Amino acid sequence: MKKILLIITGSVASYKSMDIVRLLKKSNYDVSCVLTKAAQEFITPLLASSLSGNKTYNELFDIDEEIDMGHINLSRQADLIIVAPASADFISKMANGYGDDLASTTLLAANKPIMIAPAMNEKMWFHKTTQENLKKLSQSNIQIIDPQKDVLACGELGIGKMSEPLTILDKVEEFFLNKDLLKGRNILITAGSTYEPIDPVRFIGNRSTGIQAIQIADILAKMNANVTLVAGNITRDIPLPEKNIIRVGSTQEMFDAVKENLKNIDCFIGCAAVSDYKVKNPSLTKIKKDKTKKGSDNLILELEENPDIIDSVGNSTNNRPKLVVGFAAESGDLEKYAKEKLQRKNCDFVLANNIDNGKIFGSHNSEAMLVSKTETKNLGKISKTQVAQAIAQEIISSIK
Repeated sequence: MKKILLIITGSVASYKSMDIVRLLKKSNYDVSCVLTKAAQEFITPLLASSLSGNKTYNELFDIDEEIDMGHINLSRQADLIIVAPASADFISKMANGYGDDLASTTLLAANKPIMIAPAMNEKMWFHKTTQENLKKLSQSNIQIIDPQKDVLACGELGIGKMSEPLTILDKVEEFFLNKDLLKGRNILITAGSTYEPIDPVRFIGNRSTGIQAIQIADILAKMNANVTLVAGNITRDIPLPEKNIIRVGSTQEMFDAVKENLKNIDCFIGCAAVSDYKVKNPSLTKIKKDKTKKGSDNLILELEENPDIIDSVGNSTNNRPKLVVGFAAESGDLEKYAKEKLQRKNCDFVLANNIDNGKIFGSHNSEAMLVSKTETKNLGKISKTQVAQAIAQEIISSIK
């Protein structure tokens, strides 16, 4: 039986944590609760113990517990720690290493995976400090179950309502289903876009934001894979430790980073929207308009082809990974172009996206198909999270 430690902090949403306990127990999890002092203003240790069937913990300076180093044992005995609800104050404590009560010291001492389900007013959620704290937690591999938009306890409409207990249960089930499926596997992913300089100010690029690659990296990391992300011009938060992120600007930089990190890779995923061409002789100074010359309204740039990253990896005779996954963003004939890329670049499968007149870029949804050497799976219109899950399942099936 999997053991879950549920930490409940001070929020009106605390009453929902009792539904979380009930659902987890019903799904055959062993649940213990820790209540902060603020949480006890909303619910009692007796209620939490009655529903969990286990002792509820709330005091750091409890002589009986701390003789056995209770805050250490609480984290060691759990398979998963959940903070729900997680107030803005407690998120700040977690992000900045505070340990002034049982809940915060337990988390500081934790060596187990952690999830949090925030709950607060919308203004608090979008406050710069809260967002910075959430980014810190995300980069520490703490999973954040985003709050929902609804009428909040204060009466305002906005984002800040804690995710429903059923949603949190789904995340827990997903965690244990995915855990260790790719443990020990080394996966290299390219993400985002590449910029090719025209001069120190201007560049040739595209609209890719890296959402899809980030979703893929996230789910594979949760399966305990060793994920390295080569990130081209991504401004979004990436839920990986910084040591696992290689930041690049141009296609050549991305190509070099892939070559340098390809050794001992089990799977390569070429998800970045790479510029096929670059300016042959970019100007070292800003190009100025010259109105004194006839025809100066026009600027002619000579382009040359960039190195093809997926082709180089797929057709490598030295360090080709066991599995090479390509991406194709097309405006039509998805299957035809995906099959051509599959064969030409020696991929094991290709995920083809319908760009839908550019609407795919920055969107969380996609229309896609998965093409391999033996079959085509039409995924239809699905979320990019679902695309990531489909790719993860193909990787699990292919890497034995």
